[in-house]
Amino acid sequence: MKIATWNVNSLGVRLPQVLDWLAANQPDVLCLQETKLTDDKFTHAEFKEAGYESQWFGQKTYNGVALLSKTPAADVSRNIFGFEDEQARVIAGTVDGVRVIGAYFPNGQEPGSEKFAYKMKWLGALREWVRGELVKHPKLALLGDFNIAPEDRDVCDPIAWAGQIHCTPEEREHFQQLIALGLHDAFRLFEQAPKLYSWWDYRMLAFRRNQGLRIDHILLSDSLKTDVKACSIDKLPRKNERPSDHAPVVVVL
Repeated sequence: MKIATWNVNSLGVRLPQVLDWLAANQPDVLCLQETKLTDDKFTHAEFKEAGYESQWFGQKTYNGVALLSKTPAADVSRNIFGFEDEQARVIAGTVDGVRVIGAYFPNGQEPGSEKFAYKMKWLGALREWVRGELVKHPKLALLGDFNIAPEDRDVCDPIAWAGQIHCTPEEREHFQQLIALGLHDAFRLFEQAPKLYSWWDYRMLAFRRNQGLRIDHILLSDSLKTDVKACSIDKLPRKNERPSDHAPVVVVL
């Protein structure tokens, strides 16, 4: 089973790239973030033609998530249960016995801002909801754009980024609290080359200079950890014309 996550930064712009990637890689599940489409504009017919069932949750201009799967997802839910939120950030469904939660974590803007306070509340609510989901679904994958670089080795320049958004102690503590639930960073279950990132700014030739962050993650429950065969970041789509600023992350079970 191959499960992937990709922040496409506008599905309206990137749909042909997503369809090409699906055809080339054939994941069983792909979670998308930042679709930036209202529900009535979601491109489910195109995905159906490509062999994928779709579940989606969108809004105009911002955010938006989707879950694509070869086998229809069951028990689909949207956003964090019990957390009042106007933003479309979470979609979950069970596919072939695996509970898949795709999430677009808040950016947070900068420490001390209202958006950072929202991110802290959102992360706390997510953790408690996932705690309950793990009880009901021992085989669980939490994946998406976390907007958190959990360690200095996930950052191109740890000194320059110290204390900046994505790298604050508060954000990293929340990441570790998710791990403490019994989740495992699939990417770090394997020996990885240094300086592997999943996001690069469009500016300052960041991708060409490999000045990036690893902020897109796949966390797996204890019950799935023993089934993990590989986890990688696919940088190839970042070389496309008009690419997303994120690369897909893929795990093979």
